[in-house]
Amino acid sequence: MMTQPSYPYRFDPSACAACGGRCCTGESGNIFVSPAEIRALAAHLRIDENDFRQTYLEKRGYRFSLKERVVGMSHDCIFFDRKLGGCSVYEARPAQCRTFPFWDYYKTRVAELKQECPGVYDA
Repeated sequence: MMTQPSYPYRFDPSACAACGGRCCTGESGNIFVSPAEIRALAAHLRIDENDFRQTYLEKRGYRFSLKERVVGMSHDCIFFDRKLGGCSVYEARPAQCRTFPFWDYYKTRVAELKQECPGVYDA
């Protein structure tokens, strides 16, 4: 069970195996990536960094976010593999993905988080 100071919940990462990637699909959103993460993802995929930017990123203001793929009513992260039920770049995934579900947004929205993530439990 994982915990973080000041978060009113715990997280069981073993729940990810049966979840189906609900944190990677659903409503449209942003997964912002830093320049270092862009370099790491491009290297992981063994493609040129500029090709990576053109293929996988969208400019949002002054930042870059991973693109989404619309599947039915869902907006999937471009790297979510529905066949595998998981992330196709897991080893190189951005910090925003690595830190889920411990996002400031959810500190006061635990009920909403529990609907999205079956691995979240009260502290």
